[in-house]
Amino acid sequence: QVQVEESGGGLVQAGDSVMLSCVVSGRRTFDKYAMGWFRQVPGKEREERECVATINYSGDTTYYTDSVKGRFTISRNNANNTVYLQMNNLKPDDTAVYYCRADYRYWGQGTQVVVSS
Repeated sequence: QVQVEESGGGLVQAGDSVMLSCVVSGRRTFDKYAMGWFRQVPGKEREERECVATINYSGDTTYYTDSVKGRFTISRNNANNTVYLQMNNLKPDDTAVYYCRADYRYWGQGTQVVVSS
């Protein structure tokens, strides 16, 4: 059974930086998984989660939603089954619960990021 666990959220001020981490355990196939970070704001349903960034299995292809380009960086370390989301110059609109998704189907419980102005 695959388990996905996010960490690194918290309360920060606008302009601050935060790094989120996501560890995947349970199977020895992390290096075959496409990974993604999504976020869900209060009042939105799970199906309305926004895809923030994705990275392919090898790490050489990434995607970012327009609102975070130039501020967020997704990366992965296949040796320790971890994917990261470095978030710089945070804005209040980045406030959300951030979820990690592995292999298009396995989700973590989320980590909250609150950005105060």
